[in-house]
Amino acid sequence: VQLVESGGGSVQSGGSLRLSCVVSGYTYSGYYVAWLRQAPGKEREGVAIITNAGTATYAASVKGRFTISQDNAKSTLSLQMDSLKPEETAMYYCATKTPTYSADWYLARPWSFDYWGQGTQVPVSS
Repeated sequence: VQLVESGGGSVQSGGSLRLSCVVSGYTYSGYYVAWLRQAPGKEREGVAIITNAGTATYAASVKGRFTISQDNAKSTLSLQMDSLKPEETAMYYCATKTPTYSADWYLARPWSFDYWGQGTQVPVSS
């Protein structure tokens, strides 16, 4: 299983960025896929997760500003990030999970995901 993120880069506070993640090596449908992030000196945290049916769940801190989407035919996950804040400077990762529990259960437990990409850096300047 391989996950490859792209789209990271420097952005100013209030700006937008779109991240992408290509997933390969297994049947994409039937899994949960998510975006997570880790800021310098902080714990990894869940940002957004989407089920194979297309139901999205967001962390409270990003709700209304970030949008997760997926293209099952292309095995691609995206994260549109608007109104970015300097405190959201972090390494952003995509990850997958074979689900047993609800999507929000996994979003609250970043360590529970099965496969991870290498991450893409997003520095947000003030």
